[in-house]
Amino acid sequence: MIYDTCTKKKLAYNIKNRMSYTRIARRIILGLTIVLVIGIVASSVGAVNIPLTDTIAIVINKVIGVRVKSSWPEVSESILINLRFPRIILSGIVGAALSISGAAYQGLFRNPLADPYLIGSASGAGLGAAIVFLTGVPLLAFGGGLLPIAAFIGSITAVTLAYFIGRRQGQVGISTLILAGVAISSLAGAITSLLMIKSDPNLRPLMSWLLGGFSGSRWMDVFVLLPYVVPPMVVLMFYSRMLNILQLNDLHAQTLGVNVNRTKTVVLLAASLVTASAVAFSGVIGFVGLVGPHIVRLIWGSDYRHLVPMSAIFGAGFLIVADLGARVIAIPAELPVGIITAFFGAPFFIYILKTNKRSKGI
Repeated sequence: MIYDTCTKKKLAYNIKNRMSYTRIARRIILGLTIVLVIGIVASSVGAVNIPLTDTIAIVINKVIGVRVKSSWPEVSESILINLRFPRIILSGIVGAALSISGAAYQGLFRNPLADPYLIGSASGAGLGAAIVFLTGVPLLAFGGGLLPIAAFIGSITAVTLAYFIGRRQGQVGISTLILAGVAISSLAGAITSLLMIKSDPNLRPLMSWLLGGFSGSRWMDVFVLLPYVVPPMVVLMFYSRMLNILQLNDLHAQTLGVNVNRTKTVVLLAASLVTASAVAFSGVIGFVGLVGPHIVRLIWGSDYRHLVPMSAIFGAGFLIVADLGARVIAIPAELPVGIITAFFGAPFFIYILKTNKRSKGI
């Protein structure tokens, strides 16, 4: 009788688990479809508007490879293939990267207000960019751009320093890690400010980069970025169940068979690599990693098996729309994307703070 009862409970758990993953798969497919629609619509809008039917026909012919009888101006195809498609794809990848790393940081630090820049990634990237812009280092070398490389190195260096400062006796201390990140961010910001004060007065290129944007995006940027963000994003999705367990205290997680220290290290390294790679190609775009996970949490709850992949999808769609706003609001000029995300993200951040205070009775 006991054996039968245990077998029934195990069977019921397995069925429930399969149903949960089926729901996740359906939501991912639906989300990707919506992002695809957003991307196609965004491709049609800009300083030169292209009919949506022409955009769809070009996608089918040139991207999917299915021949469709249709005629469109050659200039429209050139604008889409060479300018808008790489820009929209890059903004979607960066949005997904920032949002999924934000979800991972919130789970790792057990704090819904954590974002991808918490432990110095943005400040380190800003310092790397400042060195390139303000010290006379050439922007191009060896056939490629030095700016993304410098920003990536600066971001990874800042996170690595914070990690080793926060690591004590082989354990990753969350509170110490956050404090170390604050200290490293302040130091990197001070050095960046010093370089700005002692540099040539023309700071506009650096300030534009610090606010983020995708102007001048190329297919090469997409192809270079993908290998850096896709593997760690897959790792974060694989560890999403572990993030659920980490919401308990460390002792309870260990009793459930989780290697807490290894899990924290893997999640931290994967999320930091995703963030550093995204920032290297887009600049410092704020609030995406904060807004995305919260919207998903409000819709589907706090189960990280849902939260992690859906945050990536929502972040992709959100940043594509934000970049569209940056392109069209001030035509013929172009706004930094960080301004658009701040206009949406800052009020939402204030709302989250007020909600948290009311829930805690403060």
